[in-house]
Amino acid sequence: MKSLRLAITVGEPAGIGADLLIQLVQQVQNVAFVVIADAEMMTQRAETLGMPLTLRDYKKGDSIQLTPPHEMLLLSVTCPETVVAGVLNVANAPYVLETLARAAQGCLAGEFDAIVTAPLHKGIINDAGIPFTGHTEFFAEKTKAKLPVMMLAADKLRVALATTHLPLSKVSEAITEQSLTEVLQIIDHDLRHKFAINNPHILVCGLNPHAGEGGHLGWEEINTIEPTLKKLKAKGMNITGPLPADTLFTPRHLEGADAVLAMFHDQGLPVLKYAGFGHAVNITLGLPIIRTSVDHGTALDLAGTGKAETSSLKAAIQMAETIAMNQQ
Repeated sequence: MKSLRLAITVGEPAGIGADLLIQLVQQVQNVAFVVIADAEMMTQRAETLGMPLTLRDYKKGDSIQLTPPHEMLLLSVTCPETVVAGVLNVANAPYVLETLARAAQGCLAGEFDAIVTAPLHKGIINDAGIPFTGHTEFFAEKTKAKLPVMMLAADKLRVALATTHLPLSKVSEAITEQSLTEVLQIIDHDLRHKFAINNPHILVCGLNPHAGEGGHLGWEEINTIEPTLKKLKAKGMNITGPLPADTLFTPRHLEGADAVLAMFHDQGLPVLKYAGFGHAVNITLGLPIIRTSVDHGTALDLAGTGKAETSSLKAAIQMAETIAMNQQ
C-alpha cells in the first residue's frame, strides 16, 4: 500500500484555519500532507500564536513526506492583501477559491490522494461578487461531478442530505423521483466503495411532520418519496422509510443503520452536530476525488487566540486517510 498524500486548504485566511494547522504541526504526525496557503500569512499567524513554525516549500513533483514537529510542507498561494486575524477582507476572497482549485487539480492529476478543507466564509466570497454556495458545489463543478451529496459523520452516525443550501420554501419542489434516486444511488455506492460496507442500510426521513401522516400533513411522501423508495428496494437497495424524522433519530431505529438521508439541511444536521460537534466530519459523496472537512465555521473571534480546537480537523484527516486506504 502506497503512502498517502493529503492536501489541506486553510480556508478563510482571517479565520481559524491557519491556527488549526499551526497547532496541529506542533505534534508528531502520522500522515503526510501539504498545506495550501499564503506563506506570509502562515508565518505571521504563528508569530501571533507564539508557536514555532518552519515552512518547507512544496512544488508540483516534489515528494510528500512526514515532517517533524514545528515543520509544515507548504504549497504557497499568494494572498492579495495582508491578513488580519478575525477581520474579513473581500479582496482576499479570490485567493480562497484559488487554493481550492489547486487542491482539486492536484487530486484529479493523482498528485494528492485526498483533500481536507478548513472552514471558509461563504458570505465574504459572495460579497466579493463571486457566486458561491459552498465547498460541495465548488468541487462538483471542478471535477465535473453530476450530483455531489453532502454527508456528515460522527462516530457511527452518518447523515446525508437530499438537498443542501436551499431556502426552506424551495425544498419540496427540489425533491423529485429523479433527484432522490440519484442521491440514494450515490450514497449506496460510496458507502460500499469509500467505507467498505457490503450491504449498506439507509434510513430515509420523510419531509413533513410524522412523514406526512397519510396525507393529512403533506403529500410529498405519498406522491414522491414512497414510490421512489419502493422502486429502489425492488432493485435490491437496503432502504427503510420514509420515517418521521423526530423518531428516526432514536437508538431503536439507528441500530443497524449505516446512514440516514435527511430531506433538508436543518432536518438532519442539528442532530448530527449535537451528537458529535467538535469531532464530526463533513464528507462530499459523488465526487471522483476524496474530500473531507471540519464540521465548524471560521470562528473569527477565536482566530489568533490559540483557543481553537483541532479535534474536528484531526477527525477530517483521519477520515480522509481511512477512505483513501479503503479505495487503495
